[in-house]
Amino acid sequence: MRWVRRLAMRVPSDLSLVSINTGNATSEASDWSAGMGPTGGWLLTKETPIPLSLRCIWSVSSSHRRQRDPSTREAMFPQMDLTKMDPGTLTLLGAACCVILTMHFTVQLLSQHLFYWKNPKEQKAIIVIILMAPLYAIDSFVGLVDIQGSKAFFTFLDSVKECYEALVIAKFMALMYSYLNISLSKNTVPDEIKGREIHHSFPVSLFLPHTIRLEHHTLKLLKYWTWQFVVIRPICSILMIALQLLGLYTTWISWTFTIILNISVSMALYALVIFYHVFAKELAPHKPLTKFMCIKGIVFFCFWQGVALDVLATAGVIQSHHFWLDVEHIEEVIQNVLVILEMVVFSVLQQYAYNVAPYTGVDAGKSVSDKKNE
Repeated sequence: MRWVRRLAMRVPSDLSLVSINTGNATSEASDWSAGMGPTGGWLLTKETPIPLSLRCIWSVSSSHRRQRDPSTREAMFPQMDLTKMDPGTLTLLGAACCVILTMHFTVQLLSQHLFYWKNPKEQKAIIVIILMAPLYAIDSFVGLVDIQGSKAFFTFLDSVKECYEALVIAKFMALMYSYLNISLSKNTVPDEIKGREIHHSFPVSLFLPHTIRLEHHTLKLLKYWTWQFVVIRPICSILMIALQLLGLYTTWISWTFTIILNISVSMALYALVIFYHVFAKELAPHKPLTKFMCIKGIVFFCFWQGVALDVLATAGVIQSHHFWLDVEHIEEVIQNVLVILEMVVFSVLQQYAYNVAPYTGVDAGKSVSDKKNE
């Protein structure tokens, strides 16, 4: 009977029990009474005895009805009524959900690669690449939270994304080298790819011979062309932020940095295109174009939608109706919201482009069985 007594002690107060029977002695405080005999398990109302189990079920169901009551729920969570939220709060809530989704898909893919850790050289580069989407999402969310930040603040946020972009481009080139078993540190270049011709196009042909043979020195040069952007991008970012804080960031300085960075990133991307053009057949099983589009697509959308927003602001389509928020800050808000939404899409696409299947042994087993069937 101990469990019955414990259950009776947990009966909610809304059962309107006022007195309790103990054995044969009954103390009544009103016309209602509750009986708890040594062999029973009954709760006695004024007229009809009701089993304790049924009474408890009624109590639990009634409490559930109270929890489902909209007025009760609104009283418990007064700030969760979406109809009463202002647009800024709704935007932040939706952006936070998108960031969580991006993190979910990325962590899922990341955990799969860590579980099937078979090729560290390749998978280290893959991990750096797939972290690009959540970093862009978090960076944009920070800019969305502090929409009244200074120009130097937003320059810093943009610099974080662009510096990581430079690292991702370099790691992508390292991944392509690994797919072809090229190791510059060990001076290892497969014989079947040595001596291939590389045809430079304009304007690179102004500084280098139009046609060169592929060798160790050529591969090292292509690697340097990708890594120079990793070095130049952070240096320019630091100088740009410092000049803005000092009030010395003039228009001609801005154009100077723009030209330097465009030349630097163009050299890095040119190295990737040349490498892919020469080894397209060997790299085909690894879907390099899909992998590269997951990287370049992020940069492409971020850049061109920024240009489109500038055009709309200049044309007067984007206007500010708040004295504390100018058009430039509204552009940043729209840009950050779009980037956060796009990162959810790219984190899903990365599930296909950088799938863990090549490292699980499943694909290898299928290829062996297919050869046997043939």
